[in-house]
Amino acid sequence: MSKQKRAPSTALCTHDHESIYVRDKNLCKDLIGKVNLTQMIFFDILGRMPSFEEEAVINAMMVTLMEHGLAPSAIATRLVYSSAPEALQGAVAAGLLGAGSMMLGTLEQSAELLEKIVTDPSGIEIAAKREAQWYRDNRVPLPGFGHPDHKPDDPRTVRLFELAGELKLPGDYVRALKALSQAVDLVYGKHITVNASASMGALLCEIDIPKKLMRGFAVICRSAGLVAHVYEEMNNPIAWTMSDAAEDAIPYSGSALKT
Repeated sequence: MSKQKRAPSTALCTHDHESIYVRDKNLCKDLIGKVNLTQMIFFDILGRMPSFEEEAVINAMMVTLMEHGLAPSAIATRLVYSSAPEALQGAVAAGLLGAGSMMLGTLEQSAELLEKIVTDPSGIEIAAKREAQWYRDNRVPLPGFGHPDHKPDDPRTVRLFELAGELKLPGDYVRALKALSQAVDLVYGKHITVNASASMGALLCEIDIPKKLMRGFAVICRSAGLVAHVYEEMNNPIAWTMSDAAEDAIPYSGSALKT
């Protein structure tokens, strides 16, 4: 028997001659001037207003992830803007294309690992030790662990753990991440930094944000950070300096100019 096709529809937005509605709320009467940006983002994506704790976690994530300095995404944004200054949105989009398995997307991978540990019937500690050993034995990069600059601990992780306690979140995922950190140090024979991606993944799990949506929240706040890089590039351009530095640092390996 063939499945009956559902009629196409959207529950996000509609309007008439006098009003605009977002998820059945009147934009002008119910939302403008009455909700903040974090509340509106949560409401538009998930269909309900956030609780105090949910809003606080999303706010913390936005603040944590917005600015990353001259990371690859910001470099891409600046370089594209320098070539096409008429399209700010193109420059920001170029930077967002770098949200993947190495940066920004790692909080999603960390959340998946923590979910596996929390739901393991053998318990958090045993599951954490088993996962740490598996990653070590198979030489697979451990999502959410390691940082080139922040040692022994990532200050963002320290603060996010504090925030989880202040908000009295359920704590299972934070506990799983701490257990995993202890297991990793034991298995690897050294302390490895728990980076911000892992701690943000844990907090987002604590408020039941779907893992497949986590990267979406990351790119929202990262967009604002990339706009800041575009604006600085407008007033204090450094893209061509970076381009020249790359050309100087990377020699040509062909034989055209060799004597």
